[in-house]
Amino acid sequence: MSSMNKSEAKPGVDRSLKALREKAYELRHRMSAEKAAAIVSRLEDPSDSGDLSQQSHEEWLFLNRNNLEKALLREVEEALVRVKEGTYGVCQECDEPISPKRLQALPWAKFCVRCQEMLGAMAKQSS
Repeated sequence: MSSMNKSEAKPGVDRSLKALREKAYELRHRMSAEKAAAIVSRLEDPSDSGDLSQQSHEEWLFLNRNNLEKALLREVEEALVRVKEGTYGVCQECDEPISPKRLQALPWAKFCVRCQEMLGAMAKQSS
């Protein structure tokens, strides 16, 4: 039995690992406390209701984008764990390999296209 784990045997894992690390860094940088402070404190004392409305809207956008980026960062970090554990590139639903094309486009993908479509359809039906 080879000492090489599953993900080491997959072509392109190094490229995906680099992309995952870069994406994690980018997301952490965009979510930094300095950026949040700059958005929230931009107008300490709005001069009129228009300024207050604009400030509230910018804060809302920032917080929503931050929540989306936090969820994406979690997915990226989970993919990094899968690389370390040797399960990267294997669909978590059917245990079949995820296509290299899909991993190149979405390095943090957990599911193959077929399973992702099936899960998406099931989620649509339940909502």
